[in-house]
Amino acid sequence: MTGTAPAVAPAAPLPHVRRDIRLFWWAGTCDALGSQTSGLVLPLLLLTLGRSPAEVGALAGLSAVATLLLGPFAAVPADRGARKHLMVGSALVSAAAMAGVTAAVAAGPVPLAVLIAAVLVERCATSCYEAAALGTVALVCPPGEYRRVLSRLQAGERGALVLGPALGGLLFHAERWLPFLADALSYAVAAGCIGAMRAPLAPPREQQPPAGPVRRGRRSRVAEAAAGLALIRREPFLRLALLWISAVNALLVALYYTTVFALQHDGRGAAPLGLVLALAGAAGLAGALAAPRISGRRSAGRVLVTVSWLMVPPAAALAMARDAWHFGLLFGLLCLLTPVATVALQARIIQVIPPGLQARTGTVLATVSGATAAVAPALAGLSADRAGAAVTVIGCAVLLAGLALHTTCVAPSRTRCAGSEPA
Repeated sequence: MTGTAPAVAPAAPLPHVRRDIRLFWWAGTCDALGSQTSGLVLPLLLLTLGRSPAEVGALAGLSAVATLLLGPFAAVPADRGARKHLMVGSALVSAAAMAGVTAAVAAGPVPLAVLIAAVLVERCATSCYEAAALGTVALVCPPGEYRRVLSRLQAGERGALVLGPALGGLLFHAERWLPFLADALSYAVAAGCIGAMRAPLAPPREQQPPAGPVRRGRRSRVAEAAAGLALIRREPFLRLALLWISAVNALLVALYYTTVFALQHDGRGAAPLGLVLALAGAAGLAGALAAPRISGRRSAGRVLVTVSWLMVPPAAALAMARDAWHFGLLFGLLCLLTPVATVALQARIIQVIPPGLQARTGTVLATVSGATAAVAPALAGLSADRAGAAVTVIGCAVLLAGLALHTTCVAPSRTRCAGSEPA
C-alpha cells in the first residue's frame, strides 16, 4: 500500500453528509467540554478528601496507561464496521461511570476505590470512543471538505479547552458533584448525536480488511492491532507526519512548562499564567477557524514547511520574554500557527490511509504523539533546573529549527509519493 492515496467516497448522500458532520461536531465538542469540566476538578476533589498528591498522580498515570493500551485494540472492530456501535456504547458506558461518580460524591465521603474504578471505566470507554472516532471524517465527508471539517472539529475541541476548566471551577464551587453530572450529560449527548447519524460509519465491504485465518490467539490479535503501525513503517508520508506531530506536541508542551517555571521563578502568582493560557487558547481557536482559508489549496508539504520555519522565531524569542504579556503573545503565536499545519496534515493523512485502517493508523499517531508529550514536562523541568529556563527555551527553538530543516528536505518528495494514484 506504499505510495497510494485511496479515494474515499462519502457513505451517504450530500444532505446526509452535512447533517452527519454537524452531529459529529456536536458529539465531539460536548464530549471535550464535559471531559475538561470534570478533568480539572477531579484532582481537587481527591485533595479535599485528604488524598496525597502522590495518590492523585498515580491515578492520573494509571488512567493514561489504560488509555494507551486499550486504544489500538479498540480500533480493530471499528475498522471492521462496528464503528457506530462502538462509539455509542462507549459513550453510554462513560456516561454511566460519571453518573456513578456524581451519585457517590453527592452521597458523602467517597472511598478511593470507588473513584479509581469509576475513573478507569470512564477512561477505558473514552479511549474506545476516541479510537473509533478517528476514521469517521473519511466516511462522512467528501475529500474536498476535509480541511474545513477538520478545522471546525479542532476549533470545537480548543473552545472546550478554554471554557471547560472555567465551567468546572464554577460548578465545583456551587456543588462538588455538578462537574461530574455535566460530564455524564455530555457523554449522553455524544451518544445520542452519533446514534442519530444516518451514515453507517463503516467502509464499503470491498474496502474492509480481509478477515484472515480463523485464529484467536494472542499473536493474531496483536498483529491485527499493529496493522496501523505496519502501514506507517511502509508509507514515507505517514512517517513524516508521525515525526512532525510528535516533535511539535512535545516541544510545545516543553515550552509551556518552561514558561510556567520562568513565571514562578520571578515570584508571580497564578494570574499571569492564566493570562498566558487565555491568550494561547484564543489564538489556537482563531488558528483552527482560519486554517482552511490560510492554507487554501496548497499542498500539505508546502504548508508544513512554511509553518515549521515560522514557529522558530517566536520560540526563540521566549528566551528574552520577561512579562506575562510577552509570554502570552509569543506562545499564542505558536498556538495560532500549529492548527494551520495540523489541519492540512490531518486532511492528507485521511487521504493516504485506506478506509479499513483509518482507526488503527490514527490510533498509532495519537498514541505516539501523546506519549512524547507526556514525557516533555519532566525533561523540561530537568533542563530548567540544571541549565535555566532561557537555555531550555533556546534548546527547544534549536530543535524546532532542526525539524524545519528536515521537513524542508523530505516533505516535497514524500508528499508527491503519497499523492500518486493506486494501481
